[in-house]
Amino acid sequence: MTVNEPAPAPAPRGNYPTPSSTGVFSTILKWDAVLALVIAVVGGVVGYLVDGWTGAISALIGTVMVLVFAGITAASILVANRFAASPLFTTLFFVIVLGSWIVKFALFIVLVVLLRGADFTNDVVLFLSIVVAVIGTLVVDVVVVARSRMPYASDVRLPGGQ
Repeated sequence: MTVNEPAPAPAPRGNYPTPSSTGVFSTILKWDAVLALVIAVVGGVVGYLVDGWTGAISALIGTVMVLVFAGITAASILVANRFAASPLFTTLFFVIVLGSWIVKFALFIVLVVLLRGADFTNDVVLFLSIVVAVIGTLVVDVVVVARSRMPYASDVRLPGGQ
């Protein structure tokens, strides 16, 4: 290599299977969607009984917000896992996941400010639907991870082993 030639790009080495977390987060996305549907129906009915269509719309908005935010987290990890063969995998993983969390945080603040006191929402129903949906997604996360039966070191290759 001469002084004027650029350094060769690092090449991925070894066999990089799909990270084991991909299946877990795909399952989490599926169950979060089912949970959101259930909370939207129940919350919509309860919201309607409490405050008419304003309550129903508030419950649906809160449920959609949580589904989108939970989906962004799981989707960002699934997207980041696609770079497992890259020599910059760790860096790319954290840039994608942490970047999505910053976007979620900013978007949440903007939505709360815009929706607070809006004529078409009931703040109490909106808040309670968000709380129920967040607790529900946390339960889904815990149950899916607990049932995944992954070993503590799932993606490790020992030297000299098959």
